[in-house]
Amino acid sequence: MAENSGIEWTNHTGNIFWGCCSVHSGCDNCYARIIAIRIGRDLWGMDVPRMLIKSIWSDLERYQRLAQEADEMHRVFVGSMMDIFEKPMPVVNAKGEKQYYNTDFLRNRLFTEITLNKYPNLMFLLLTKRPSNINKYIPKKWLSDPPSNVMFGTSPVDQATADTLINQLVKVNGKRFLSVEPQLEDLTLMPWLQKGEIDWVIQGGESGHHRRPFDLAWGRKLKAECEQTNTPFFFKQVDKVIPIPEDLMVRQFPNFN
Repeated sequence: MAENSGIEWTNHTGNIFWGCCSVHSGCDNCYARIIAIRIGRDLWGMDVPRMLIKSIWSDLERYQRLAQEADEMHRVFVGSMMDIFEKPMPVVNAKGEKQYYNTDFLRNRLFTEITLNKYPNLMFLLLTKRPSNINKYIPKKWLSDPPSNVMFGTSPVDQATADTLINQLVKVNGKRFLSVEPQLEDLTLMPWLQKGEIDWVIQGGESGHHRRPFDLAWGRKLKAECEQTNTPFFFKQVDKVIPIPEDLMVRQFPNFN
């Protein structure tokens, strides 16, 4: 968990478990997998359990208290170490002991607490590379009446993943956002932005030792598309080494109120 996250477009991160498996080329240099390997945790793949993160519930209560005291809406990215809409997987604790429940139990607990309005000052940014699973796993009530403090997002990295993932995302009712990171090739979002189907666009290149190159022209293109369609646009990074050019230092947020 991370309070005052180093991820520029969120205030906090929230993870109910740790672990995932690769979906597309954007996953090749996944930092959550690299960290798990570095500390000796076997959490990646379809044949291994995910690890419970016990602090999530007390952390969310603290984030809510901080936001309420400040009379603000604080953003919580769910999740930096997992995919909230991955299919149900077995769960172990930090000692590797198998739990009696799976990740679906944890996901449903989070969704129930959101439905009960336990966190009215938190905007939950539910980011997934599996948007086709969203309507399958959210509460039935959310299908027609999604919470006002939830945004559903997905992460395209090239035109092929944009065409597939965004067309799946727009089948979900509610607020929607895109995290186009790490962007790996030129792409356009106009088919969806022109229809008003996307409420926020985040864009960025890859960082780390094995980062793949980002063309600044890609950034200027998506910025222009968002300006043309009045879509809030947030440019996160080139690669954490090359400074962000002044014309791309745009960090807009949707109106969460």
